[in-house]
Amino acid sequence: MRKAAIAIALLATLAACGSREALRPAPGNSLPPKPALAPTQPTTTDLLTPRPQERPERSEELLRQSEERRDDRFDLPPQ
Repeated sequence: MRKAAIAIALLATLAACGSREALRPAPGNSLPPKPALAPTQPTTTDLLTPRPQERPERSEELLRQSEERRDDRFDLPPQ
């Protein structure tokens, strides 16, 4: 049982060792065309880095005191 656990741990460690070379398009393919207003062709790193709109930061501010909601004149009961 112990040998099996060691073998699994060793295989998991080896599986985590992926190649660290730069990404390239597959043979026969190319990068997407340059956007119309972009000054240069984006690199693979640029394409893989999320922009702020794609990954907004979370607001961790806690509600410190409860507040009464204002009346909403559009919050009508169903007819």
